[in-house]
Formats: sequence, structure tokens, C-alpha cells
Amino acid sequence: MYKLKKNAQISFEDFDMPNGVELNPENRWVKKTETIPWSDIEIRYAELFKSNCGNVAKPLRLALGALLIQTEYSSFSDDEVVLQIQENPYMQFFCGFPGFTNEKPFDSSLMVHFRKRLTPEILGEINEMIIAEVTIENDKDDEPPTSENSENRGELIVDSTCAPQNIKYPQDLNLLNEARENLEKMIDKLHNPADGVKPRTYRKQARKHYLKTAKKRKKFAKEIRKAIGKQLNYVMRDFNYIVDYLNNGKTLCDRDMERFEIIRNLFEQQSYMHVNKTHQVGDRIVSLSQPWVRPIVRGKAKSKCEFGAKLDISVSDGFTRLEHTSFDAYNESENLIEIIERFKKRTGHYPEKVLVDQIYRNRDNINFCKNHDIQILGKPLGRPAKDYAPNKKQTQQNEIDRIEVERKFSLAKGSHGLGLIKTRLKNTSLTAIALSIVSLNIAQIMRLIWWILVFEKWMIVQWGLNMNSQNC
Repeated sequence: MYKLKKNAQISFEDFDMPNGVELNPENRWVKKTETIPWSDIEIRYAELFKSNCGNVAKPLRLALGALLIQTEYSSFSDDEVVLQIQENPYMQFFCGFPGFTNEKPFDSSLMVHFRKRLTPEILGEINEMIIAEVTIENDKDDEPPTSENSENRGELIVDSTCAPQNIKYPQDLNLLNEARENLEKMIDKLHNPADGVKPRTYRKQARKHYLKTAKKRKKFAKEIRKAIGKQLNYVMRDFNYIVDYLNNGKTLCDRDMERFEIIRNLFEQQSYMHVNKTHQVGDRIVSLSQPWVRPIVRGKAKSKCEFGAKLDISVSDGFTRLEHTSFDAYNESENLIEIIERFKKRTGHYPEKVLVDQIYRNRDNINFCKNHDIQILGKPLGRPAKDYAPNKKQTQQNEIDRIEVERKFSLAKGSHGLGLIKTRLKNTSLTAIALSIVSLNIAQIMRLIWWILVFEKWMIVQWGLNMNSQNC
């Protein structure tokens, strides 16, 4: 159950500190607190709790605040986040504490429940609430969207990237060795000495054959293929033993049974690639502990292939929105029309200009933009006409404008946890990606506030100089 607070927005003056200790009102965590509409978000959060029975859940401000702290400090583990909140009064104010306390705020295991409860859909709504707090003042002077006032306005930038998952770099030989070791542990659990002699798994011999190739600094393709073939035979032998145990009435726990099915799929994929002498297979498993992770081919100079979720973001008016996320590889051009329609639903009009990569410029997207008077700039499809003369100045300006989305990727991966997703569950990994976008927009608001303060100080200085010149 959840108890809705009447006033979730605690003022800085009401925060209780020990005698003689004062907090700085200009601290960044105090400023960040002012950018988030806690009361509105808490009303939406309370709707997630359907029952009025059971233990009272932790407040929204504590749950979301702790997750945002961990997102900004991506190196913090769940235990470290709890300790930092316990030691830092500014973080306690950000998380909604009435005053500074030395007590442990909550158990670190609750961080997993926070991530499960705040789904990417909920965080998308929270992101819109945070953006609306900034843009609502600018929208007061604008005319409401009507059929007579529906001309295209604004600029939309769309691009995709990959959020790498924190997994060991996948190699077929290592995956098969890990699968073999897991199957051997399952055999140890299923075997009862009263049933007779334990089946021979040849685990010492299999380990020796694995290390013979794995320890080599330079491995040739024939050696790797031969080693993979041997590990496939060992895995198949252990796999058949476990099937016989299960057919004779033995059972595995749910966790082991789930891992057993993953190993079955891995064995089928590796056998197919080994027989057909190929390195490509559909829905390829690259991690036994996180089997939903897929290889995403990006073609970048740093790494041609990344392992994690692929995502689309859009940038308009300096703010970022997470448009689509999937662990499966997909063609990002298929989502452009849907992203433009969501822009229209938010603003009441289509964008005047859409800045995208060349991959987004297929015939369907170009025709859609043409029918709705949207400029989707770039090189025309097909062979260029003889009289085609590109506007180099406009093309260069478009590339400069599109740099903003690349800057957002750089900030999100460098300072907001998108560079390496460390959560180990599928749904919590998606939540971590959505949290990085929310944290990115809060940082954008902080930069806007800083620039406004700088501009105000500059205006005061200019006014003082003008007054001095008039007095002279």
C-alpha cells in the first residue's frame, strides 16, 4: 500500500539540521529539487498501488531520488547509494527527508524494487512532467493549436544508439565452456548416490581441452573450430544425461530449469554455426546470465558490434525523449513516422524540419514528410539528376544543427549512466536507460538556470555602467 503525502515538496527552510550547521541554498541538489514536480509525480506513483493492505511503501521522492543519484554516479552500487544518502544532508533533502539523520534510509535490496516499480512508461510520463515545468511559461504566450493555427513549427532531431550491457565479451568457446560447467553442476544436484554410479562427464578432460586453446595468446581459426567441436560434444553428453534424469522423475529448481532451456538454445545455435561454417544465426545468445542481450552492429570505429539495447531518442527545444528501446536489432527508419506523430500529439502541430541520418530517408518517410509539408533534408534517393546542385551551405548548417543529438548521446553515456548498463534484469535494464534520459533533462534545466543567472548578472552590470555614464 502507499500513503499519499499532502505536501511532497519540502522547502529548504523547513529542512531540519543540527544546531550550528547551515546548508548552502545554492547547492546543486537543492537546485535540482526545485526542477522536479514531486507532488504531481507522487499522485501518478500512488496509482500503481491497487491494494490498501500490507506494508507501507517508501515515498516516491525517496525512490526516484535514490535512482537519480545512482544514475548520475554510475559507479555507485546499490549499497554505496544507501551509504551516500545516509552521509550527505544535501542528498537527504533531495530525497525528501524532513531533516538530517544518521540512520540508514532503507535496505539496499529495495533499489531493485524501485527499478521494477518505476517502469520505462512511468519514467516517460515523469520526463514529460519535468519538461512541462520549464516549457509551460513559454507556452502561455503561444496561441492554442487549432485547425486555423496548425502550421508546422519547430525542429525535430532523431537518431539511434546502443546502450552497452555490462557483460563479458562473448566468445563461442567461452560460452560453451560455461554451459558445460553449468550442466555438470546440475548433474551433481540431480544424482543420488543410492541410484548407482554417477554418469561420466569427463569434466577434467573437457577443462584441459578448453584451457589448451583458451590460454593461447594467438589462436588460429582451425584451432578454435576444433576446440568448439570438442566442447559441443561434451555439452551434448551432459545434456542427454540431464534429459534422462528428468524423464526418470527427477526435477530441477525453477532457476536451473530456466538456465537449462537457455543452454538448449545455445547448443542449437552453436551446432548450426559449427556445421554450416558460419558466424551468423538469428537471436544469437551472447550471455547465459542475460540471454535477452543481442549483438547490435553499429559499424563504429571504436567497436563494430556492441552488446546491449538499441534505442531511438528525439531532441526538440533542447530536451530529450526516449522514443523506442529494444534488445533486438531493428531498422530505426521504421519508427520515424511514429515519432513525428507523437511530436504532433504533444505540440498540436508537425515540425517544420526533421534532421536525421541518411538511413531514415527511405521512400515511405520522405513521402510522409512531403504530404505534411515537413522538410527532411538530405541527399535525394537514387541516381542524382544532371541538373542537381546541392546547397552546400544549407547542408553544412543542417549537419551542425544535428550535432546536438550527438552531444546528448555523449552526455548521457559519459555522465548519466548510459555508457554501461550494470543492472542484470531485462526490465530493470530498460528502467536504467529511461532514468538516464530523465537525468539528462534535469541537467539541461540546470544549465538553463545557470545561463539565466549569468544573463541577469550581465544585465545588472550593463545597467550600472549606463547609469555611471549618464551621471558623468
